[in-house]
Amino acid sequence: MEPEGRSEQPQHVPISGAVGAFRIFGVPVRFHFTFLMLLVFLIFLGLSGRQSGAAMAIYVAALFGSVLLHELGHSLAARYYGVKTVEIVMFPIGGVARLDRALRAHEELWIALAGPAVNLVIAAAIFGYLYATGALVPAEQLLDATDENLLERIGIGNVILAVFNLLPAYPMDGGRVLRSLLARFRTENEATRIAAKTGRIFAGVMGLYGLLSMNFMLVFVALFVYLGASQEGAAAEGKALTEGIPVRAAMITDFRSLPHGATIRDAAELLIATSQQDFPVVFGDRVMGLLGRADLLKAIVSAGPEAYVSSVMNRNFLTLSPDEPLPEAMQKLAAGGSCALVIEDGKLAGLLTVENISEYLLLRKVGLAPLR
Repeated sequence: MEPEGRSEQPQHVPISGAVGAFRIFGVPVRFHFTFLMLLVFLIFLGLSGRQSGAAMAIYVAALFGSVLLHELGHSLAARYYGVKTVEIVMFPIGGVARLDRALRAHEELWIALAGPAVNLVIAAAIFGYLYATGALVPAEQLLDATDENLLERIGIGNVILAVFNLLPAYPMDGGRVLRSLLARFRTENEATRIAAKTGRIFAGVMGLYGLLSMNFMLVFVALFVYLGASQEGAAAEGKALTEGIPVRAAMITDFRSLPHGATIRDAAELLIATSQQDFPVVFGDRVMGLLGRADLLKAIVSAGPEAYVSSVMNRNFLTLSPDEPLPEAMQKLAAGGSCALVIEDGKLAGLLTVENISEYLLLRKVGLAPLR
């Protein structure tokens, strides 16, 4: 689908909702839980034709492999520019190659084009082979899935992947190409807003056509594109509002923490007594972990009220410096997680949460939020 750039020195947090992992060329590949929807849909399509079970399995595996190779195309192009790929996450409408820093306009252009180029190369190789062996079948026969037209359908699938991703609908590859071209004569935030708006328009047209034609898979894809474009547009607006502002301007400084020896019961009472959702777990001045509301509620049922918070707290929490640029901190939070701990001189100085960032942006719009 698309390469996703990150800040210059990110502390990587896995995308929430992604499970499982294997490595290819040293890059972790994970699956978002919604990816199962795509597998079910592909299996349903396969059952509707006259192809054998083995051919259906090959078709599904080939499409999955094509999407994976698409993302590896992004990764290899990024490596050419010295950008590392943190992970690849597979979604129903494609994959996301998460990169370890933000991309410059010319880098984003070629990295975005690399993915669809891989699919076009695969399709060209397949059709070249079929043409050379005289095995091409008429287009009308492809509507019925059979073992005989399996290879041609895989080739067409790659063409569709390339064309679909090249639509100028952000955050698809085509939308990122559009943004990279706009960024040559506009600011990055303006280019992102324009590309995101274009993506929402395309998603609206796609969704309307899907409804009128009763193609609900198209509606499903349009929804994902619309949500992605809206999210990127909001991120661009947030970045514009927080440019040059450090984390300390937006962090929460009035917060409660839990001692390392506290129990689940103590944490539950603190959750009720305050409006806080996330609690740092400390041992003296040292931060040992972070206990969020969701983990606390699970622990009440699974571990019981007398269990210690140290046994259920998250030890892999996100940390930030109070002088770190707020836009970069927002990117890190968006990658996964709802709370980050702000550490200054080895001590806990504050919390930064998705909720208080939203409140800060609202106040920033009306000129009431602090800048330092």
